[in-house]
Amino acid sequence: MIMNDKEFVNETKKHILTVGKYINICSKLLFERAITHDQTKMENPEWDIFKEYTPKLATSTYGSDEYKIFLKEMNIALKHHYENNRHHPEYYENGIKDMTLIDLVEMLCDWKSATLRHNNGDIIKSIEQNQKRFGYSDELKQILLNTIKLIEKEIV
Repeated sequence: MIMNDKEFVNETKKHILTVGKYINICSKLLFERAITHDQTKMENPEWDIFKEYTPKLATSTYGSDEYKIFLKEMNIALKHHYENNRHHPEYYENGIKDMTLIDLVEMLCDWKSATLRHNNGDIIKSIEQNQKRFGYSDELKQILLNTIKLIEKEIV
């Protein structure tokens, strides 16, 4: 059966509106994440520890021995933070494999922002290092790289 022109136009418009509805749902979820991101840092046990270590982390190189020592020293705050913030792979039993695309977008934006706080931050290197840390595939790594390039084009 072949649709007539009117049926095709109506079906296509319906499809476009439905896709728009789902994109708007994703946008709403991301907007909510933008508002609630890292709110746990505003309370203890995170407040005191992050207040002390944020400047120390800024002068360290991501993934370095010094950086890893700081993370160990921040254990109580990080444990609380990871348990309460789903944009971290550590939140999930199976790590990054249990995350949603919404989680991944927030995570990527978090990583980008974190690189701006480090004296020698580099989002490309972070994505590559985090592949080893979190065990994600080459395909996901490439998607993250493609996405950050797209985001960075929009920064004025």
